[in-house]
Amino acid sequence: MTQPRLAWGITGSGHYIEECLEFLLTLDHVDLYLSQAGEEVLKMYGVDLKEVREKMPVYRDKAASSPPVGLFYTGYYHTFVMAPTTSNTIAKCVLGIADSLVTNLYSQAGKCRVPSIVYPCDIAPEMETTAPKGKKVMVYPRKIDLEATAKIREFEYTQVVESVDELIVAVKQRLLNFPVI
Repeated sequence: MTQPRLAWGITGSGHYIEECLEFLLTLDHVDLYLSQAGEEVLKMYGVDLKEVREKMPVYRDKAASSPPVGLFYTGYYHTFVMAPTTSNTIAKCVLGIADSLVTNLYSQAGKCRVPSIVYPCDIAPEMETTAPKGKKVMVYPRKIDLEATAKIREFEYTQVVESVDELIVAVKQRLLNFPVI
């Protein structure tokens, strides 16, 4: 069997997306999965997918059945990361809706007892984030978005992180269990 890999999903949130991507690109044995909105947002933030593809495989949301999810059943992935994650994706995951590549990956990871690390964009009533072109802006998540974030914290095999620093620590902790061979 090959070395188990990390699966990383990016949805349409720009919340610290540049910092998440910067960390992601330091990792080995990782596959990147993009929702349609995730792909759009990366372009808005000036990310060249060609450069990302030079470092890792990139899978886009182009098939109705999300064929790559079957890899969770074979032990191909040891961890699934969703970072950053939109409030829309969090709401779908909380309701068990798996109608996109990334929500389907989260669902199948849970069904296979593969741990997930989730970085929601809505984690506090008031937050600073970075808009495209680097402008810092304040956002005020709705009560329903904060409630969904609270609910996903209760899901089995799911660790919710609240910052890029927490994300880095959580991922590195998981990688300690899977040393590079």
